[in-house]
Formats: sequence, structure tokens, C-alpha cells
Amino acid sequence: MNKHELIDKIRRLPDQLEELVAGLTAAQLTARPLAGEWSIAQNVHHLADSHLNSYIRCKLTLTEHEPPLKPYDQNVWAGQPDGCSADITASLALLRGLHGRWVIFWGNLKDGDWDRAGIHGERGRVTLADQLRYYAAHGEGHLAQIQQVLDADRDER
Repeated sequence: MNKHELIDKIRRLPDQLEELVAGLTAAQLTARPLAGEWSIAQNVHHLADSHLNSYIRCKLTLTEHEPPLKPYDQNVWAGQPDGCSADITASLALLRGLHGRWVIFWGNLKDGDWDRAGIHGERGRVTLADQLRYYAAHGEGHLAQIQQVLDADRDER
């Protein structure tokens, strides 16, 4: 998949996410019908947390020489009050604004910028091209996970 298609996935994610969760009740947003899987709300908040972290990592990678890219424990973050709240309004708004900025970021990289890298504490050397590929797929993966939770919750009712 080329860069333009991947950037388009980043552009579309907020709309796709909002459409998928529109009209869900607090009970649906916090239900955990699949053992070991996050609730829909946790997925939404995680997308905001994860993509915000990645955006910062991308900016550091572009502006510094091989900066350290700090990992974090996503499960601990997802268990925090702001990570499992049924109120997903702020995370949806954050994702919309963040992805708007991210699309501008990606669209203005020069050819040589794509190979700039940071050093991730768990994954090692990560280029900006790697980040784009990973986070375009990351968003799609969580859309699929949310759909699985919706389907499982529907089956339980």
C-alpha cells in the first residue's frame, strides 16, 4: 500500500470510529462480553492515547536525531478512570483534531524524511514510514475489535 493510501486511512479513522459507536449506550460502551478483550470505550480511549503518543513520537523523530521513543503499558493506561469511562466524547474529539494534524504532518514530509528514525524501547529503530504503516493498520485493527465486541454483546442479548 502506498503512502497516500495509508494517509487516507489515518484521515478516515475518526469518521469510521464515530459511525461505529454512534448511539451506543453507556452499558454497551463499557460491556466486556469477550473474555480478555477491552470494552468499546477502552478501545476508543486507547486509540486517542496511542495515536497521541505516536504523533509526539513522529514529531520528535522528524526534529531530533534518533530520539528515544518511550513505550508505555497500554493495559495499565486502559484501566485508568479516563481510559475506561463510558464518556468517549473527549477521546473522539481528540482523535478528530489529532488526525487532522497528523494528515498535515504526513502530507508535508519530504522524501528523505520517511527514513528518519527514533529508537523505541521495545521495537528498536522505527522510521516515520514504519510509524505510518503501523498506525494506519492499528486504527483498522481497533475498528475490527470494536465490531467484534458489538457482535458479541448483541449475541448475548
